[in-house]
Amino acid sequence: MTYKGRILFAVALTTTLGLGLTACNDGDDSASAQESPSASAPASPAPSSESPSAEPSDDASGAPSGDVAAPGTKFKVGDRAVLPFKYGTSKKGTVAVTVTAIEKGTEADMAPFGDKAKGMTPYYIRMKVENVGGTDLSYSSLRLRGQLEGGAPTGVILIGDLPGKCDNETAPRDFTTKGASYETCSLSATKTDPITVASFEEGDAYSDSPVLWTS
Repeated sequence: MTYKGRILFAVALTTTLGLGLTACNDGDDSASAQESPSASAPASPAPSSESPSAEPSDDASGAPSGDVAAPGTKFKVGDRAVLPFKYGTSKKGTVAVTVTAIEKGTEADMAPFGDKAKGMTPYYIRMKVENVGGTDLSYSSLRLRGQLEGGAPTGVILIGDLPGKCDNETAPRDFTTKGASYETCSLSATKTDPITVASFEEGDAYSDSPVLWTS
């Protein structure tokens, strides 16, 4: 099977160095593990984005529809959360994110990532993103991270997607007006327990205390 573009992922386990890997268009699943200090660079965001966050307060659960969700707010899959959003240096606004599903894939789905993905199970975090503020957020991209039950990190960082199974779509050109929306998917994976939580961690406040959706 031919895959569009290139798929790159970095694995960051709490007990090992990060590993880099590329799978090319020609379907070659071979990998070149970089053991030098620079090879772990792609996984450097892991401590801040994948580390266990402060336990959200149950009092924050169920923010009223239309109100910006406070850091640490808990939602259920299917709930809509209004969130501040910034993309790059020029695009800033307010979006509403509805996680519609956290779907379990199969280990075979990870074949495009090569041998380093053996033993990993992918999960597809599907969502709808709405433009609430009406600012120009065209061509922006939003990702959610998967977490294990209880909020523990997966220990895995994936860069890329699985075309046809989990496509991380950018906002369309007309994502510039209030009420505009699109659907996208964030890819996550685990070698251990199931992924049951989707986490929004963008912005300083949310990186310390993410907004969570649980299945």
